[in-house]
Amino acid sequence: MRTLNLSEILRVIFFISCVAMPIAMPAQSTFTVLANFYGNDGANPYAGLIQATDGNFYGTTGYGGAKNHGIVFKITPGGKLTTLHSFDFNDGYEPNAPLVEARSGNFYGTTLGGGANGTGTFFKITPTGKLTTIYNFENYGDSSVGLVQGTDGNFYGTSLYGGTSSACGTGGCGTVFKISPEGKLTTLHSFGSADGSYPLDGLVQGTDGNFYGTTWMGGVYGTVFSISEGLRPFVKTNPTSGKVGTRVTILGNDLAGATSVTFNGTTARFKASNTYITTTVPTGATTGTVEVVTPKKTLKSNVPFRVPKGVVGYSE
Repeated sequence: MRTLNLSEILRVIFFISCVAMPIAMPAQSTFTVLANFYGNDGANPYAGLIQATDGNFYGTTGYGGAKNHGIVFKITPGGKLTTLHSFDFNDGYEPNAPLVEARSGNFYGTTLGGGANGTGTFFKITPTGKLTTIYNFENYGDSSVGLVQGTDGNFYGTSLYGGTSSACGTGGCGTVFKISPEGKLTTLHSFGSADGSYPLDGLVQGTDGNFYGTTWMGGVYGTVFSISEGLRPFVKTNPTSGKVGTRVTILGNDLAGATSVTFNGTTARFKASNTYITTTVPTGATTGTVEVVTPKKTLKSNVPFRVPKGVVGYSE
């Protein structure tokens, strides 16, 4: 019998190990249709969903409902769909932007049309479906494609058209605006084409306190911009809720050298780098502000961190 050389022996060993090695099966995805819209309960949702602090999901449809002018709805993770409000044009038409859950627990949003001027509204709706029109936009395209609540409690957004510039014609190049929960609207910036035009998306507030966004056109082939309202830096938790022991990443700036992390006053163990901190929800934590103490300043979370019901230390 011929003696195998070293190379042949290694090939045999490799073949046997491959045959003996268990084959990893890919994870099976499970896709489920939770609900269908049938017109009377909504039709053609434009915007995405948000998950509220009660664990349910909230959204809008552009059409459908009692008057076919769109609805606000709630859906549970299990698929129970509830219409909270049907728009009737007088209070708005075609809500096409995501809702925002404010720190008060109410939801805020905009409609593309309808209202007193027929050109869109800014509204508030409670979790039980009571809707209040807070502001009626004056011109088509003034309403925002999406709002964000700043750390000062006001809402910030962009309008596709409007503003004082004539560089884009009589309709304007778009704006950045602020609107209070009571409905006082302030234009913060009017685009003039050279600095951007037609902002199609909403804003995001960075942990430095400034707001950031993009324009579809203008500049060269669109722009990325920031706008400052003098708001203080803060930290942002990911996730924004969790039971004791949940791993949490805290995002921010200049976090290296942090000396303390607390969840509503309860001290947590942590590891810090310059732009993020890793920690876990400590025993005894309750719903409230996350606070990070650094050598230069004390930073607070932009929204309360919520400890779910059913765990020790829960508070609402």
